[in-house]
Amino acid sequence: MIYELYNLRDLWFEPDSRLHAAFNVFRYTTFRAGGAFFTAFLLALLLGPRIIRRLISLKVGQPIRTAAEVHKLAELHGGKAGTPTMGGVLILLAFVVSCVAWVRPGNPFLWVILFVALALGALGFADDFQKVVRKNSAGLSARLKLAGQLLVALLAGGALLIHPDTRDFMRELWLPFVKEPLVSDMGLWTLALFALVIVGASNAVNLTDGLDGLATGCMLTSVMAYALFGYVTGNVVYATFLGSPYHPAAGEIAVLCLALAGALLGFLWYNCHPARVFMGDTGSLALGGTLGVIALCCRQELVLIIVGGVFVMEAMSVILQVGSFKLRGKRIFRMAPIHHHFELKGWKESQVIVRFWMLSLLFAVLALGTLKLR
Repeated sequence: MIYELYNLRDLWFEPDSRLHAAFNVFRYTTFRAGGAFFTAFLLALLLGPRIIRRLISLKVGQPIRTAAEVHKLAELHGGKAGTPTMGGVLILLAFVVSCVAWVRPGNPFLWVILFVALALGALGFADDFQKVVRKNSAGLSARLKLAGQLLVALLAGGALLIHPDTRDFMRELWLPFVKEPLVSDMGLWTLALFALVIVGASNAVNLTDGLDGLATGCMLTSVMAYALFGYVTGNVVYATFLGSPYHPAAGEIAVLCLALAGALLGFLWYNCHPARVFMGDTGSLALGGTLGVIALCCRQELVLIIVGGVFVMEAMSVILQVGSFKLRGKRIFRMAPIHHHFELKGWKESQVIVRFWMLSLLFAVLALGTLKLR
């Protein structure tokens, strides 16, 4: 929307005037990315108290698992009972408004990414609503959530495969450290890749969302890394020099990522320990799926394993714990996901959160190194 100010400059000002030249700034990706960040941050910061009060008045408090379910962990987290959940609504609101305002209209990646965010946000909202109504931690069935995630992933992948500007680009498969695509045309296997990445990322972030600000902070570093990946992918000079995938519309992903980063930072103001609001599945399912589709649109989906290293750790700890218990009758960790393991070892909640944030930052920096090492 704001980009249109650049197109209207000829109607408002003389071509050689200073104001005409000044309006050129609205076409620069870096300027609009900064504008998107601060717009989303301020929206989240200003709307936060009002939305939190509304959630409290609706009595949508987070159900905490009982001592019979989680034993000692119930003692550590018992005080959080009643803290409002569904705070992901705040993140999505600030993110979407900022994107519509600052991202160049007509961009094919924009609407697909927003669709994934809102569709998975709606799925998470339904899950949170079920938990609140039933007054326990059980929401929608795992099969129903998985079916919803798969449907969203397939629709997103199908839209980009049908669109004439993106279909060839989305069929490529790129590997880190390699300057050319490993596969130039994956055909319909592209849909399988979309399903794997979006569903996997959505569930991994959902598993990470167990401590105040943990998932929010880790998402923040991840989307900042993908802002740089998106900028490089949309810049022919940098993409050619670095041997990276290139698509002229991908630069807007940087604007979109900064909008999400601003929304996350604003939400973290209220979500940091001790949290005044939780994002709930409304936020975690949407954020994970959004991160996955952003990675796919940059053709940097395999790098997501590095960028989202903390999310991978969390998901793998659950897989290993369940597999070990079913096969051997023994647990590997004191509790999964792994952040609870460290809590039960004696780490304070704030220690777990900050140390995992540090790990997330290190993973993001390592991932950015793959741009040069090709």
